[in-house]
Amino acid sequence: MSNATLTGAEFKKKLREGAPKMGLFVNSHSPTVAEQLAHTGYDWLLVDTQHGPMDHEKLSAMLCAIASGGAKSMVRVGGYQDRAGIQQALDLGADGVLVPYINTAQEAREAISCCRYPTAGTRSVYFPQRSMNKGGLLGYAGNANNNIIVALQVETASCIENIAEIAAVPGVDLLFLGQNDLCMSMGLYEKYEFPLMYTSPELNAATQSLVSEARKNGVILGVFLFGTSRVGEFLEKGFTFISVGNDLHHVLTQAAAYLKDMDAITAEKGKTWTRQPTALF
Repeated sequence: MSNATLTGAEFKKKLREGAPKMGLFVNSHSPTVAEQLAHTGYDWLLVDTQHGPMDHEKLSAMLCAIASGGAKSMVRVGGYQDRAGIQQALDLGADGVLVPYINTAQEAREAISCCRYPTAGTRSVYFPQRSMNKGGLLGYAGNANNNIIVALQVETASCIENIAEIAAVPGVDLLFLGQNDLCMSMGLYEKYEFPLMYTSPELNAATQSLVSEARKNGVILGVFLFGTSRVGEFLEKGFTFISVGNDLHHVLTQAAAYLKDMDAITAEKGKTWTRQPTALF
């Protein structure tokens, strides 16, 4: 069964059962790029409105593009207080949202409330919307509280300190580990030379706390990785919702591969060629 034919509830059930779902963040504000990536075989794509330059009109086109390829669509919003961003993402047809910078159980409850219709939450209902085109008002709204994927980002020392309470909040579907911000929040960039912070005992202990509390509460585990080198490690830890980077990272890594080939080819043929200097790779 393809992801396109799975309901959100079925998609989450597979993740909880241990079936990996691999995906990618989309940071360029390009519906064309989003559409092409949706046809590559990724299970899900996440439009990153926290760090990307897309507005709601562009987001609308990007979500249509992702749907055309059959991948599940997620949107990273501004934060738990971003009611307008959460509302727009879900009304425009996103299958779920990723809420960054969660520090406390109360912030988790506020984020979840924005994602759920009353009486379980405070999401506003309005018709017609793209989200309701297939099931109608009652068909969509009547099942949305079960189908919407609510993911909360674990990326601060405070979140780890409060992880037992956060993981136990009703309605948390997925806890998503953001290692970069978590390392910074814990002061590990100051303590270790790059990239040793990612394999440090402190980050490992924080990750284990997250894993333990997620398992206690039946919460899905997700993680953002750059590349595939650590995918196996996180699968073994119980993470099933895994990102292997973003669209811009894909562009840069492929460009680096081509440039490396051209370095070798020109040297072999005795032709002088020096790539332009860059700090990116």
